[in-house]
Formats: sequence, C-alpha cells, structure tokens
Amino acid sequence: MAKTPTVSLIHISVRGVVQGVGFRPFIYQLATRHNLRGWVRNTSEDVRIEVEGEARDIERFLVGLREQAPPLSHIEDIVATVGAVAGYDNFEIRHSVAEEGKYQLVSPDIATCHDCLREIFDPENRRYRYPFTNCTNCGPRFTIINDIPYDRPKTTMKIFRMCPECQREYDDPLDRRFHAQPNACPACGPKLELVDSKGDKVACDDIILKTSELLKAGKIFGVKGLGGFLLACDATSQAAVNRLRQRKKRPSKPLAIMVTSLDEVRRHCKTNNEEEKLLASPSSPIVLMQWKADSTVTKAVAPGLNYLGAMLPYTPLHHLLLRETGLPLVMTSGNISEEPIARDNDEALRSLGGIADYFLMHNRDIYARYDDSVMIVENDASRFVRRSRGYAPYPVHLPHESRQILGCGAEEKNTFCLTRDNFAFVSQHIGDMENMETFDHFENTIELYKKLFRIEPEIIAHDMHPEYLPTKYARELAEKENKTLVPVQHHHAHIASCLADNGLEGPVIGVSFDGTGYGTDGNIWGGEFMVADYKQFTRMAYIEYLPLPGGALAIKKPYRTAIGYLLSLGIDIDRQLPFLKNVDAGEIDIIQSQIEQGINSPLTSSMGRLFDAVSALTGVRGVIEYEAQAAIDLETLACKAVNESAHYPFSISKHDDINIIKIHDLLAAIQNDLHNRTPRARIAARFHNTVAQIILEMCQKISPKTGLTGVALSGGVFQNRLLLRKAMALLESAGFTLYTHQQVPCNDGGISLGQVAIAQFYDEEEG
Repeated sequence: MAKTPTVSLIHISVRGVVQGVGFRPFIYQLATRHNLRGWVRNTSEDVRIEVEGEARDIERFLVGLREQAPPLSHIEDIVATVGAVAGYDNFEIRHSVAEEGKYQLVSPDIATCHDCLREIFDPENRRYRYPFTNCTNCGPRFTIINDIPYDRPKTTMKIFRMCPECQREYDDPLDRRFHAQPNACPACGPKLELVDSKGDKVACDDIILKTSELLKAGKIFGVKGLGGFLLACDATSQAAVNRLRQRKKRPSKPLAIMVTSLDEVRRHCKTNNEEEKLLASPSSPIVLMQWKADSTVTKAVAPGLNYLGAMLPYTPLHHLLLRETGLPLVMTSGNISEEPIARDNDEALRSLGGIADYFLMHNRDIYARYDDSVMIVENDASRFVRRSRGYAPYPVHLPHESRQILGCGAEEKNTFCLTRDNFAFVSQHIGDMENMETFDHFENTIELYKKLFRIEPEIIAHDMHPEYLPTKYARELAEKENKTLVPVQHHHAHIASCLADNGLEGPVIGVSFDGTGYGTDGNIWGGEFMVADYKQFTRMAYIEYLPLPGGALAIKKPYRTAIGYLLSLGIDIDRQLPFLKNVDAGEIDIIQSQIEQGINSPLTSSMGRLFDAVSALTGVRGVIEYEAQAAIDLETLACKAVNESAHYPFSISKHDDINIIKIHDLLAAIQNDLHNRTPRARIAARFHNTVAQIILEMCQKISPKTGLTGVALSGGVFQNRLLLRKAMALLESAGFTLYTHQQVPCNDGGISLGQVAIAQFYDEEEG
C-alpha cells in the first residue's frame, strides 16, 4: 500500500523591495509549479505567504524563492515558520492589508524594460507609440506613490480607471502587468499635450512628430519626465544650446545629453564595460565619460571639459522622442538657477515659460520630485556624483541597529537621511539650500519619507554651521517637538559617511578634503586629516590656515584667493603673471589691506580653496560661474600631462601636537615655474602629484602613532578623478587599505548619512 504523503504548512514573511516588482505573480507561479496551495498578500511590512503541500515541494519552493526572485526585487530577509495545516484547495493572491506603524522598502523608478519597448515600436500592438507603457518590471514607482502598501489607490494613477483590457492584465497573475499600479493604455491612461510657452495648445495630428520637428528647428522644450520637467534641445546645435544657456542663466556649467542607444553613446564617448553597464541598467543614470574629439555634440554642452555626461532614454516618451528626432538631445533639469526641478504643469509654465519655447506635458501627476542621478566609473568602481532617480529611496545598510534619527544634511547638494532598524534612507538629491523653493522641497520630502517608512525621529542631527538653513530647521524642529539635537562637525560627518557606506565601525585615518566646512575652532576647514569613528574624531593634521579676502567673494573670484595666499605667505607677487593682467593694482592693495587688518578675511584650511588658488595662479580660471569650476578646469588641464611624475615641495610643522602642512614652498615653486614658462599642463599635473604626495606622507605619519592602516577618503575634492587615482595608487602601494564612497556621493550629498551614523552614538550626558 502506497505511503500517504505528509502535508505541511509554512508561514513565510519576505521583507525588502518586494512590492511593485512583480513579486506576487512570481510567488503564484512558483507555488503552482510546485503543486502548493495557500495564498500570498502584500502588507505594510512585507509580502506574507502561506504554502501548504508535501515537504519536498515546500523545500523546492523555498529554494526558488531565494534563487529565482524577480530581478528588480531586493530581498532583505526571509522568515519561515511551521504552522498547522489549513486544508487549502488552491493558491490565490489575496488583497493587501494595511498595518498601523509597519513599513516596507519602496522601489525607485525603473527604466523601460525590453518587453515594453518592443510593444511601443510594434505597429500591431495596442500600445504602439504609447508614451506611458509600463509593466511590473519597469516604470514609475517612488515618484507616484504617496503611501504604502503599494496599491493603485495610493498612487497618482488612481484617477485613471482601467479599461477592460488593462483590467484583465492587472487581474491575471500570469500576466506581466499583474498589479502593475501604473498600468494604462491609449484608451484609459494619461495623455500627452503640446503647448507653447504661454500654455496655449498647439494643434497637430501627431504630438511626438511635431515635437521632433520643432526640436530639429532649434526650439527649446520643457519635457515632463518621471520626477519633473527636463529642458531639451538639439545637442548638436551650438545656437540652440547657447540660447538655452542664456535663458537658463547657466553660462558654462556642463549639461547632460540623452542619446538613443549604446551604439550612439559610443559615437560620442570612449566607454568601458562598467560605464556601459550603468548606462543600460534599470536605474539608467547620467554617466560622465571621456568625450571623443570627433563627436557631433557641440562643445557648448560642456565647454572646455574632457568628460561628457550622457544617459539613455528611461521612459517610453524619451524613446519615442529620441527615435523620431534622430539627434542627441540636451536633457537638463527643468529649473531656474538653483531652484528645485519643476514638477507640475502649472509650475513649469510659470517658472520655465521664459526658457522653453514649448512644453511637452501630460496629465499623470508627480508626487515626489526626482532629479537624474549622475555617476562616474573610476578605478573600476561606480561612484555617485548625485544620487537620485533609480536609486533613492533604496536604503544604505548600517553596520548596526539604529534609533530613529533625522540627519538634515548640508547647505549645498543637500540630502537628508532618516534611520530605522539597520536602514539609512538617504533622500534623493534636494539641491543647494539657497531659496525658499528648495527649502519647501526639503521639508515636504522629509514628511513623505517619514510617512512612507513610518519614522518619527527622536534625534535630530545637523551641521555645526549656525547659518545653514538645514541647521536652523533642525533647531526649530527639535525645540518644537522636544527632540534631542546633535550638532555634527562637517568633516567628521564626511568620514563617518564613508565608514557607513562601507559597512565599517572604524576607527580609520580619515582624509576629508572639500571647499567649506565649519570647524570646531570657528575657522573654515577643508584640508583635514583625522582619526575617526562614529563616536569621536581627533584632528591630526590640516593645511595651514590662510585668509580668504572678501569671504564668499574670494570663492567666486579665485584670483583673490591666489593673491591673498601669496601675500599672507610673504611671497613676492610677480606682477607680470598672466592671471593679474585684468586685476587692477588698486584691488591688490585692497586685498592686502583686508588681510593685514583682518577685515572680512576668514581663515581657511580648505583643500578646495587651494585648488582654486592654483587654478587662478596658473591662469586657468580666475573667476568661476559654477561651484568647483576652477578645480575642474585645473584637472582637465593636468590630464594633458598625465606622464608628469614630479611634485612640488611642501613642509610639515607641528603646533599643539597637530601637524600643519605648509604650502609656502609649493606656491613659490609654481610661481617660479610660471616665470620660467613651464607648460601649464605640467604645472597642473605636478600640483595634483603634490596633493597625492601630501596625502601619502601624512597617512604615513599618522599610521605608526595610531596603529591604523585603513584610510577613508571623503569630501568633494575626491570627485577629482585624477587626484583620486593618484592618491589611491600611492596609498595602496604603501600598504594602506583604502575606503571610498560607492553608495552615496563623496561630496556633501553624503553628509546626512554621516550625521545619522554619528548621532546614533551621541551621549547626551557627554554632550
């Protein structure tokens, strides 16, 4: 007589990014394939499953659950427990359940998948040329959701009632559009509209075709994307790009382009495998790549630079537009100056009407603003310049359990960070906190994250600078809600961010190089060596303090920094140097007077300002039009002398047991090279070599005293690819273990992560 199979039942909880990524239909198909009965449902916390059947089939199901999950899912945890057999007749997908106080991870927006792309360009398909085509494997997620669990009534798609065909797809567990919340088609979904700069509708039979014709005629467009409007024009037309720059008041800051395919990218840029993987990934970021000399993209897109930022189309609308125009298009954030990206149709018309000739808009609302992410590949690693679309709000995993903390971030390149359990939710790029529009975006997005992830912070961390808007926000919020307030030193936050990024506890030797950070002594720091973990830091060395004559004016006019440094160091200024030819002698006298009397000349140890000074001194860039332009131009020049191996002299003295890096000899040698007509590219390369040598020698001094061989490199200066490459090579050859950023930017966009990591270990009694 045959033995009756033993029937078992298992309760399963799956946590992670498991909603909106085709997880329930995957579970349905996996269960039916293994002859199991039971159910699966979304909750506010997880995907919950009960499967009943033979023990061997359940075991196969569990193996498949771990090994065959949908590619866009990120499983954090699977908990399986044995339960009592229930006698289910079949396997079903049950309705979602909302649970008070529970949360789950939310998927970023995902670039159009290959299946949807085939449908868009198939004349026989009902979604032929439909610009809002998506499925469970692609499309908007974070930008349309206003709460969890992720169901259509909690998205901006709730106003679009699905037609019978779309509803059938949505209800069929075997269809790839099963519970795809943005599911729609031409009969029932969002619609495009073409209007002029005043908002008047442009009559035409085919909106995409008409837009293409206008773009090819040199017109500028505001195009509504996933997280806001992008400004678009023909990237091969110098006239169109210059007109965009003039109207946007962005005279020289580099713009990004969008091209049809990887083959098209290769026509404009030299690419490697890692860069191409990034470009074609579901996140589809802008990638900065080496620009080919024979590219047809006008040099006005990124004046004087070696690198071009390019991305592939990531929405059906982009694909249709790029195919129709057959041109690379500038696609830059739709904003004025440093205001946040325009989100709504009315807002775009109001704020961008003086820039765009026309608007390509639609009636699917955007809930969360979302700029494009920007990345580089250096030393075989992908690194963020800006972390936003395609990545946020996926969390960074902390190496420890965390209390619920809000880190308010920095003044420039702001992100904030909220923590819960071992997750750090670093926000998408918010921007420079220079106006109320950006501040409103900051406040509104904090509230969205608190709502989505059920976080009510008990600790508020902020930068030490008293005048930063995020600092003022933190103080007001802490006072209003009686929360613990934790001030965090800027450069300590940089190193803590790098530690958290790498899942480390520390301590390490931290090298924190940037432009500006408020120091514990009230001076402007930025060229710092420290020993740090999350609990504390000890400043071990820094670039000697020098004055910034005019303060913020010197940052915008690096020639003032160069003059101030030379005068302060007692270096006789060669008045014949080219960088002084447009500087009035009276201004030099004023600068000298400011320095001697200490009038509006704050002291700084900033490495960013040293780059500015050398850039100005060598005649590369004396006045900047965007942040870090002088340093970027200096790096660009240095890359023309990559085989230069010499470096300039510098000295190290000691004060109160802290090493001080003296740069008199360095600047004097540069001025001497200029006097001797040494090619400027060689001077720029030697300076980069010198900074790398400073890093090596200081780490070699600190290591024997501390027993540490791990070095964390952080701060915006390390976006300089040439410097990063040289410093890493020297340190690794000397036996140091290197830690650099890969999950968040090394610039101030990563500061908020460091703030929350430090605040977790804050002791109120110690202060």
